[in-house]
Amino acid sequence: MVQSDKKRRSTRSSKMVSSPVVMTRMQAIMQKEMVREFLAEFMSTYVMMVFGLGSVAHMVLGGKFGSFLGVNLGFGFGVTMGVHMAGNISGAHMNAALTFTNCALGRMSWKKFPVYILGQFLGSFLAAATIYCLFYSIIEFSGGRLTVTGPIATASIFATYLPDHSTLWRGFLDEVLVTGMLQLCLFAITDKENNPALQGTQALVIGILVVVIGVSLGMNTGYAMNPSRDLPPRFFTYIAGWGIQVFRARDWWWVPVVAPLLGAYLGGIIYLVFIGSTIARRPQILEDSMVYEDRRIPVLPKTMPNPPMTSPLTPVSVSPINRPSVRTVPPLSDPIHLEHF
Repeated sequence: MVQSDKKRRSTRSSKMVSSPVVMTRMQAIMQKEMVREFLAEFMSTYVMMVFGLGSVAHMVLGGKFGSFLGVNLGFGFGVTMGVHMAGNISGAHMNAALTFTNCALGRMSWKKFPVYILGQFLGSFLAAATIYCLFYSIIEFSGGRLTVTGPIATASIFATYLPDHSTLWRGFLDEVLVTGMLQLCLFAITDKENNPALQGTQALVIGILVVVIGVSLGMNTGYAMNPSRDLPPRFFTYIAGWGIQVFRARDWWWVPVVAPLLGAYLGGIIYLVFIGSTIARRPQILEDSMVYEDRRIPVLPKTMPNPPMTSPLTPVSVSPINRPSVRTVPPLSDPIHLEHF
């Protein structure tokens, strides 16, 4: 009995000791940059997709409770909430096309690319599962059959599908153009050397941009503009009962994956070439002497003549003739240009 009591006490003490150690390790892991960026992309994409897919479910299932304008507002302000959530941590891409463009243009390391994509895809997939659970009435709406096309199709709640009035390559060009407009305007909104959105309003302005794109250009293909918005929910519908038809319907599934990558890259290049390269980048003006010293630019001569020793009672002349000479700071030979987008 005594030995068993000792064993129980030792196990309890070991558990009490191990729990703080585990918490410390978890905190250390959570503070790593890659982990924080992964979680930021995961959560921001999840929030955006829950609002966006929920608004689509209202339009498909709810009749008067939903509309195409409601879908645009749902995705637009979903993006706004996502930017508020992760903008200061990962940049709140929430879009594989934007992540690809930032890496391709050298604005972000390629090592972060799989981390961002994994976070976005998992967040989008989980959002699709959440909407499926919340709106389980879709099974009743479709008569117990989960259909991809037709008047009672419900797969369009989760992913985009090419309408009958459009062709495959016309839809491809539409996605390229729409995503290019998105990236072009995003660079303009965040370019500090141009005319950016006011500090603190970027999230709202970006959300309004998504709404405007949807209202003006969203009819043809549903303006996916985002592989992370389309592919994970499509895969969810495949395993949730809609079947392989979600990938076979008019061979559309690859277009929202490939076209946004091309469109975002072209939009970024167009802005940098036609707008960014024409902006006169102001050199940084260094006015503080401490900044000069940090830059190793001497503000005053390093060797100054020692002032004569005087008694506290000795009068000291302060005429201009007796003032110590100060050399002016030479101009910077190579002005420092700061580029922000």
